[in-house]
Amino acid sequence: MAASVRRRLLFVLNVVSGAKTVDWRSVILGYFTQSPHDIGFYKLPENFTTQEVRLAIQSYQADYVIAVGGDGTVTLLSECLVNTTMSLGILPAGSANGMAKELGINTDPQKALDVIAAGFTRRISATIINGRTSIHLADVGLNAFMLKEFQSRGKRGYLGYTLATAKVLWKNRGVDVDLAYDGKHVRIKADIILIANATSYGTGVTVNPVGKLDDDVFEVIAIPNLSLGDVIKNSLQKSTIDRSKVKVFQMSEGTLTSKRPVHFQIDGEYLGKVKEVHAKLLPNCLQVIVPENVQ
Repeated sequence: MAASVRRRLLFVLNVVSGAKTVDWRSVILGYFTQSPHDIGFYKLPENFTTQEVRLAIQSYQADYVIAVGGDGTVTLLSECLVNTTMSLGILPAGSANGMAKELGINTDPQKALDVIAAGFTRRISATIINGRTSIHLADVGLNAFMLKEFQSRGKRGYLGYTLATAKVLWKNRGVDVDLAYDGKHVRIKADIILIANATSYGTGVTVNPVGKLDDDVFEVIAIPNLSLGDVIKNSLQKSTIDRSKVKVFQMSEGTLTSKRPVHFQIDGEYLGKVKEVHAKLLPNCLQVIVPENVQ
């Protein structure tokens, strides 16, 4: 339902996300010059805890809390807003903006602010993975390893991505895990194993065509036999993983166990190596601001 009353909007600014040349405070204040809403800002400190951010949000008594950053900022605020009456908004300011794209939010600041001002909302589910909140995609294996290499190289853009991909594929051993869910045990061998609430990576490649943000299950998806050509092609154009080449498992809770440590990431944040990943769905626990046609 669109917002028709005065609201308290708190914009949480992550100044290290994406392009650092945009004066987001000026853009936001300029947009809301004639607005009845109360506008506040919270700049994420260089070192912070989730609890500090949660307290700042509660102190402002916000109706809408808007992430001005990338997927990491969105995930952080999701964790703060799960099972509250506050709504999460997204002003895409990162490099991938995967969750914004998933929700149909335009990366143009003015169009994204139009969505926030209109105030249409929907409820979505989240997944608690090893104690962390995820609303997009987590995975173990090649993609997490590639993310680690990409972030550590200091080379952004296509060249950095290609160099990271080449190194990872050359060293890739794949992952071999046991998946336990609903009283079943399944052995999985793959290059990437995803825990997916959403459908697509920020690059646009659809890895979970059966995924829904607001249903009562998440998907575990095993993708085997990836080549350098596959990864580069998928990074350059919107595409969909061939369903005949992957295995899809649906569940509300499950555990992946590996004998050796495997690379692990949640919503674009590399979290090191793990031997176990436990995931549990929190159905319809988060209210997000979306374009009207995404209702």
